[in-house]
Amino acid sequence: MIDKIKIIKQRFDEVSDLIIQPDIIMDQKRYVKLNKEYKDLSTIVKKGDEYLGLVENIDEAKEIIADGSDAEMVEMAKMEIDEAKAKLPQLEEELKMLMVPKDPEDAKNVIVEIRAGTGGDEASIFAGDLYRMYTKFASDKKWKVEIEDLSEGTSGGFKEIVFSITGNNVYGTMKFESGVHRVQRVPQTETQGRVHTSAATVMVLPEAEEFDVEVKNSDVRIDYFCSSGPGGQSVNTTYSAVRLTHIPTGIVAQCQDQKSQHKNKDKAFKVLRSRIYEMELQKKLEADSAKRNSLVASGDRSAKIRTYNYAQGRVTDHRIGLTLYDLSNIINGDIHKIVEALELAENTEKLKQMNEDL
Repeated sequence: MIDKIKIIKQRFDEVSDLIIQPDIIMDQKRYVKLNKEYKDLSTIVKKGDEYLGLVENIDEAKEIIADGSDAEMVEMAKMEIDEAKAKLPQLEEELKMLMVPKDPEDAKNVIVEIRAGTGGDEASIFAGDLYRMYTKFASDKKWKVEIEDLSEGTSGGFKEIVFSITGNNVYGTMKFESGVHRVQRVPQTETQGRVHTSAATVMVLPEAEEFDVEVKNSDVRIDYFCSSGPGGQSVNTTYSAVRLTHIPTGIVAQCQDQKSQHKNKDKAFKVLRSRIYEMELQKKLEADSAKRNSLVASGDRSAKIRTYNYAQGRVTDHRIGLTLYDLSNIINGDIHKIVEALELAENTEKLKQMNEDL
């Protein structure tokens, strides 16, 4: 562990020197990458210094015991060794977790797409419930949410809603939400009191920066059309809504949330870049056998990941077999326990893989 800490400290010193170099600052892509590495390494170095401090204390205490000239000092040294040895195992585990290779996308902001699946109007209502759950969770994390595009359901909720979340380590937290979410409850429209099963699909895309993926204007067809839905007098009267089609891939993105055509175009390009970037990311994941077996990195859009059962007040995450009887709080945004359990499962898996590779 000591050797690993020293190697990381050496790299930290190198990165500290690099991020103040003028040529690095001018290269925005490299500067952002190094700055992220600096922040990650600084956390490990701080914990590593704590670990090395305890090891040093043990060595000094052993010298005092070996000398043996002062009985009182020897007794204190023995106590110090016991205290330090009691702290070391926990500190070592924390360091191992911090040293687990991080997904470079984790620090990115995200584009979240929620689509109503099977279940008709009830699926749209459930899609709306999921949107509110994520907005409340984001608010709790001090993240910012902004709607990019939406299509409302006929009885409430959304047939589809696309929104961005910006903040600290958003993708690293939200990536676990991709997949099919299933709800079991008596729908508002059900007169016989029968429990129905409905579903909604959630996709979490890491938001692509302009230097992450190049989208040539010549590869994009732009269509302007009238907005539909809420929006005041400009709806259905001005061609403010924008639809972008990326000709090489056939990927489409649109935005009609803003009254300004220019703003809608900017938002649509942000979504388009992220969808193209995510497509390339999936190819990379599929080529990586280690990641393909991961709990959350497979990105299988058809996989049923979670069930919300209202009759029993429970939420079950099927990937790790976690069941919590706290549905009312969870659907109101308190998904922290689920996310933390998934993060722990993924990191444990990575740590196991890392140890096997050594």
